[in-house]
Amino acid sequence: MPNNVGRDAQGNGNPEGKREARKSAGGKPDLAHWQRRLDVLRAKHHVPGAALAVVVDGAVHELASGVLHRGTGVTATTDSVFQMGSIAKIYTATLVMQLAEAGRLDLDAPVVNVLPEFSVADPEAAAVITPRLLLSHTSGLTCDFTHDSGRGDDCLARYVEAAKGVALDCPPGSAISYSSVGYNVLGRIVEVVTGKVWDEALRDLLLAPLGLTHTMTLPEEALRFRAAMGHLGEPGQDPEPAPSWDLMPRSAGPYGRVIASAGDLARLALMHLEGGVGQDGTRVLSRESVELMQRRVVDTPDKWTVSSDGWGLGWTLYDWNGVQGYGHDGASIGQYGYLRVVPSAGAAIALLTNGGGARELYATLYRELLAELAGVTVPEPFAPPAEPPAVDFAPLVGTYRREGVVITVTERDGAGHVLYEFVDGMKDFSEPLRIDLLPVTETVFAGTGVGAAFSEDYMPVVFATLDDGTPCVYIGMRCGPKVA
Repeated sequence: MPNNVGRDAQGNGNPEGKREARKSAGGKPDLAHWQRRLDVLRAKHHVPGAALAVVVDGAVHELASGVLHRGTGVTATTDSVFQMGSIAKIYTATLVMQLAEAGRLDLDAPVVNVLPEFSVADPEAAAVITPRLLLSHTSGLTCDFTHDSGRGDDCLARYVEAAKGVALDCPPGSAISYSSVGYNVLGRIVEVVTGKVWDEALRDLLLAPLGLTHTMTLPEEALRFRAAMGHLGEPGQDPEPAPSWDLMPRSAGPYGRVIASAGDLARLALMHLEGGVGQDGTRVLSRESVELMQRRVVDTPDKWTVSSDGWGLGWTLYDWNGVQGYGHDGASIGQYGYLRVVPSAGAAIALLTNGGGARELYATLYRELLAELAGVTVPEPFAPPAEPPAVDFAPLVGTYRREGVVITVTERDGAGHVLYEFVDGMKDFSEPLRIDLLPVTETVFAGTGVGAAFSEDYMPVVFATLDDGTPCVYIGMRCGPKVA
């Protein structure tokens, strides 16, 4: 039975009608239809609970379905809050752009001008890394360095200190490599420039001016609301509540911990759609800064892991068969979020979930919503072709390494294989992964046997070359240069 038809839940009750029939007389989307689709797809893909918000013609429409916790049966509602994982990076990027346009931060000056203590394993690299490189994931800083620096207000300062010895994935400016470390450095820059801890700066400069009352950063703040519990389990089965609501340290905030309702996330997207102005007319960012964030900085060799065509300053960029868009994905312990914005249609979609086959729910629902609201045709899901091309694996064979991970590529009987091992500080993250490579092109492969921890379908494995000629491999949008 459909749960919790949200605010503005009006429609013509004609879900099988043509595209124009799926809007009410007032121009609203047919929320009754989309409520049914959300209910059906959520149940089909074993997602315990989900919240959906869509932006159409400057208005935000909200829906919810299922439960927040399978153990307690608490119902998901439109004012429920979810962990959004890496979608937090958009909030941090917006803060940084506010400081830049106010003249308080130079995006092209070295980070060490603001943070003299900033350093990495390569001192020469540390001297040239800038906020612009950090925003676009082209700094070379790695992703998977999680450090619990405590619950104190000094947690980001201590995190940046602990990251001094972390090796780069690649030289600064040479390639894109998705970096959570870089966004924590940006969070620390926000603190130094504003004189406030990152959480306070976010609240005072962005959340409060936009009236985002259902957005927060700390677990104790989330307890005031109906908070979603993450769920874990095998694909195709109903998942069970995770052992803990949140395993991330406070220092993960700038890259991975903003908690919000789907409606609040959609309102943030609406501000960007409206050129930096909130729903009540409050300006928090200039139109020039908004447009700069959406401007392409770098192409993405791996165009499948997060469906990205390139990257701007914070935003993931999409090219849907000629229609341009932007957004971001996020994941925490059993919670997954997806944001897509289509500026040419004035539309945005925010989906927050708490486990199960969330990626399959997102893929099907967004394919339908983007077509309906924005005329977008989403490319088919990533998978090997029925007739794979013949590939010479010999140039690809070797050892690739980035911080915490060793990737060994071998060839047996004309087929490619990957051994993906966690080492150093990541060694207890997971057992080694053994991946078979199914050719898509001469340099792009569909990896099998990865497991639900990484992907419930094929994992893209993409071979590329850095600007200096060094071969590399992308797995999970992270760049691993060839070392042997």
